Amino acid sequence: MYREYIEKTIGLLREVTGLEDVMITDGGDHADLASTVSFALAKTQRKNPAQIAGELVSAISAKPEAKGIEISAKGPYINFIFGGDYVAESVRAARSPDYGTLPVRNEKVIIEHTSANPNGPLHVGHIRNTVIGDTLVRAFRKAGYPVEAQYYLNDMGRQIAIVAWGVKNLHYDRLPGEKGDEYIVRHYVEANRIAKAKPEIEPEFDSMMEKIEAGDPETVKLFHDSVDICADGIKETLSSMNVVHDKFVRETTFLWNGSMQDVLNRIEKLPTVHHEGQMMYLDLSGEGFGNRYVLRRSNGTSVYAARDLAFHLWKNAQCDRSIDVLGADHKLIGAQLQTTLKLIGEQPPEIVHFEFVSLPEGSMTTRGGVFITADELIAETTKRAMEEVTVRRPELSEEERAKIAAAVSVGAVRYDIVKVSAEKSTVFDWKEALDFERQSAPYIQYAHARACSILEKARADGGFTECYAYSDPYELALAKHIAQFPFVLEKVVVELRPHLLATYVRDLADLFNSFYRFAPVLKAEGNVRDARLTLVDACRNTLYQALGVLGIEALESM
Repeated sequence: MYREYIEKTIGLLREVTGLEDVMITDGGDHADLASTVSFALAKTQRKNPAQIAGELVSAISAKPEAKGIEISAKGPYINFIFGGDYVAESVRAARSPDYGTLPVRNEKVIIEHTSANPNGPLHVGHIRNTVIGDTLVRAFRKAGYPVEAQYYLNDMGRQIAIVAWGVKNLHYDRLPGEKGDEYIVRHYVEANRIAKAKPEIEPEFDSMMEKIEAGDPETVKLFHDSVDICADGIKETLSSMNVVHDKFVRETTFLWNGSMQDVLNRIEKLPTVHHEGQMMYLDLSGEGFGNRYVLRRSNGTSVYAARDLAFHLWKNAQCDRSIDVLGADHKLIGAQLQTTLKLIGEQPPEIVHFEFVSLPEGSMTTRGGVFITADELIAETTKRAMEEVTVRRPELSEEERAKIAAAVSVGAVRYDIVKVSAEKSTVFDWKEALDFERQSAPYIQYAHARACSILEKARADGGFTECYAYSDPYELALAKHIAQFPFVLEKVVVELRPHLLATYVRDLADLFNSFYRFAPVLKAEGNVRDARLTLVDACRNTLYQALGVLGIEALESM
């Protein structure tokens, strides 16, 4: 409803002003929408903006299409307040099981996210990519798009050569209960330690890279087996965070199917391509880049960038919109990729760059073996959540408390990461993330559980008859915020900013708690009780739908 009323308001303003841009803004605490168009008209009409605003209010109010919208002028500003029909229709819509789902779209979207090198477990630095990417996948699906989530699997680079060398030479036994990624990282860390102490083994890594590029069967099997073991462990971690990829795409695919060579042949025709022996690179200085964009090494082997170009051409052939989620340290190579694709006449991907998340405990590095894994983060968060749930609900069985703690911990991690806009760095704060009283995932989950509890008590007391008559300011504030959910979802997919949804659902929980505190529900009588219970049900469903898009379980009891 919110989108429809925005369009109706814009249409009315355009009709009476003759302007395309009618300067619509959020109305803040005083209105649903506002317009500053009188300032623009003052320049041509040579009148006081406040006088123009008054005249426009009179003209708009006289139109039949303005029925149901209260229009007023406050100085030069025009305010629009949506009336009872809007509120009733919005609350009714919000009780639908598919509330927020937008009309089906035909444009296929591929979102590539996480794509961490399979040389060890995902760590805290990786999972901001995961959470942002998965939330976008969920948002696009809710917005009606066919979406495919992809993980680009590095199965032939230098880091994988080090892993493969370790697996071939160290002969470690897999420990009982050891995940695949934990098993592989032991090889990777030790192989790096040995290489640092004995630089003379470095040529062995180069040799293995040459062999896999040549398709040597033994080397290919060694690389792929090592990568698959690690990837299985990574998938377990992703699953524990409610994340599933539709497809894992191997980097070697584009080497062996000829598509990498095809794109290099196209690049060869560009006037800015250069060779030094077997090395091949693009001079992108004319595009604002101060360094070479290397596509083939001096020994004739290809580099990641060449295969990445082929990967993106392959994606373009399968979708209408390609989106990559990349860390801030990939800004340069991401921009070079986009520029090169444009130079050969291809559509570049949209890129969501994010700054990094860290812990107060310090930095992380897989190479040195000093890092906090995503598994450890979730385990520690679950432990702390269990302690909090036990204090709050000691009467529950251990199994029930563990189930709640597991959902709370994943929600806490996901929400604390996604609530901050991608371009800002953030530190994961244990206390804040698990705070049931402040703006965190548990706080929002608790609002949903409270709504469920109210409705359960109402049903036990004979139920209620749906009613959509609202006048109390706390009722209206909550109902009007509920109405904005589909609009916020649409904004997330257009702007690729998932934190907007996190902010929306936090504010929804705030408004629900204020409503619960100042507008009694179960103690109300007659139509007021029915209307408030109807509103609670609409809020419950909106929280459920929004949390689902955020990948967070909407608990019915906490």
